[in-house]
Amino acid sequence: MKRILYAGDSTVTFNKIATYPQTGLSQGLTWYLKDDVFLKSFAVNGRSTKSFIDEGRFELIENEITDGDFLFIQFGHNDEKESDPARYAAADTDFKDNLARFVNMARKHGAMPVIITPLARRKFDEKTGAFIPGSHGKYPGAAKDIAGQLDVPVADLNLLSESYLAAIGDFASRPMYMYPKDNSHLSVHGAVVFAGFIADELIKLGEPYSSLFVPRDSANFDTNSNKADKPYIVLKKGEERDGSDSFKDETAD
Repeated sequence: MKRILYAGDSTVTFNKIATYPQTGLSQGLTWYLKDDVFLKSFAVNGRSTKSFIDEGRFELIENEITDGDFLFIQFGHNDEKESDPARYAAADTDFKDNLARFVNMARKHGAMPVIITPLARRKFDEKTGAFIPGSHGKYPGAAKDIAGQLDVPVADLNLLSESYLAAIGDFASRPMYMYPKDNSHLSVHGAVVFAGFIADELIKLGEPYSSLFVPRDSANFDTNSNKADKPYIVLKKGEERDGSDSFKDETAD
């Protein structure tokens, strides 16, 4: 059995019934995994790379991870909180160093690390209704920088989620988040859609990552071998997802 260990914050956490309908990306991703892939989420609400390491949660993963595992690493929401010294990790220094520590630990045990940039916050201009990008400042870029330096695969969820939110707009994006309670944490719907973007990016990488996921049109274990012919969601992308592409709402035709 293949295993994914997932380190992250509250946007990743595997929620239980008391916080329903809040849903983490680690939960949403299970909809896309093959039946022989096991995912264990180590993500905890409110953690940054710094507090996750300081609290001994890094060691929990190191004690369990083994040869052939995958380690998904997704932080940024709380590292950026300068007012909280217990969590703050400067983007260009401590944050990169902490991500590198996760990567090196995984490789030391024969596991395969993947860095995932932080999910975009749902933020729209009250006057124009336009989506406001850049809610995580330097952190997505810092994550991609250290991934490039260490030759680690990246799923740029920040870019993809920003592009998607800009395309669907304020009103349509509300059910994806815990709106009006907050604009950072996801509902069931949002977790499934955005986890699909992670799956998309890892499938593009080919093996050994692509074999973790079912085809897009899989309904149950009997259809796992079918070739995908439709996207996960009704919106389809333009030619490239480079942050400037457009999406078409097929339901509007």
